[in-house]
Amino acid sequence: CHLTHGHCQTGFYDKCTPHVPFQGSSTLMTAVISLTVFMVGLTGNTLAIYVVLRYAKMKTVTNIYILNLAVADELYIVGLPFLTTQNVLSYWPFGSFLCRVVMTADSMNQFTSIFCLTVMSIDRYLAVVHPIRSTKWRHPRVAKVVSAAVWAVSFVVVLPVVIFSDVQDTFNSCNMIWPEPKDVWSTAFILYTATVGFFGPLLIICLCYLLIVIKVKSSGARVGFSKRRRSERKVTRMVVVIVVVFVLCWLPFFIINMVNLVVIIPESSATAGIYFFAVILSYANSCANPFLYGFLSDNFKQSFRKVDDGDPSAPRTEKTTAQDCILLSPRNQAYHDPQSSQVTFVCVCVCVCVCVCVCVDNGDGDGDGFIY
Repeated sequence: CHLTHGHCQTGFYDKCTPHVPFQGSSTLMTAVISLTVFMVGLTGNTLAIYVVLRYAKMKTVTNIYILNLAVADELYIVGLPFLTTQNVLSYWPFGSFLCRVVMTADSMNQFTSIFCLTVMSIDRYLAVVHPIRSTKWRHPRVAKVVSAAVWAVSFVVVLPVVIFSDVQDTFNSCNMIWPEPKDVWSTAFILYTATVGFFGPLLIICLCYLLIVIKVKSSGARVGFSKRRRSERKVTRMVVVIVVVFVLCWLPFFIINMVNLVVIIPESSATAGIYFFAVILSYANSCANPFLYGFLSDNFKQSFRKVDDGDPSAPRTEKTTAQDCILLSPRNQAYHDPQSSQVTFVCVCVCVCVCVCVCVDNGDGDGDGFIY
């Protein structure tokens, strides 16, 4: 079936849960993968939320948007145990009300994530291309108002989910129950979510960074970058990496949905395994973001270490502007090769992907994936 944010729409399969529950090693592997993603995502995003709220120097414009992104990621991750339970049991055991709540929260937080990334990209455009004129707009108070607007818009966007999500009588699964003509409603909703929740915002994001690149190239030959300009570049790099990882994690999901509008994908253990991988990858994005904050932001890294060491004091940083707080602390001014950390991070990501891919194979070596 088509899954919207981990839950079912009509289309990919005739019904959204397997004919029989997961069996043997497939049941265990599904639970292990989902539990791992859930625990890592919950812990990482809780830590990110805590350090932004706890430390005064972390309350910058960019970090306020990151705070909202972390909240959305954490609430999105909370829906994973419900999805896993339905997949393992082959039915929804939690009732109609909780079905609607989970579907709405799940959908709303995915839209909030991409909208937050879009706002962060626009903020980067203003900071780099219009650093003087945008000063009055790039303020923590404005960022809070914009963040509230993002959540409100996300709720409006997912109103179809609020209205039409329920437990199906025929298959007892939490799903979208469309009125007649069902095929038209289902197709329209898939196009709607893909456009508003992915490709549309992605177009805006790409435009922002295209303009940033043009600006940087046109001003690169001028006087050398000041400390503030270097800080802006580091923040921009962090936002770019977060956006790229988001696209890589969500693109398979939307590609499968779009392809299925043209060609009916047959139901089999292999296609079910592929689709499970695409869905779990979207959840994995939510647990990857805190690691990106730690790798790409020295202030986040220092704050995480403060929490780990049990030191309640705020992270020591150089004097920064109200908008950005990504500079190295005085005691960490020694040379550090950024490419080394990036290589290490890429290696970790590759290892995780390999492990997940191995797990998707049910262990018999024939590559048939999970038994649905």
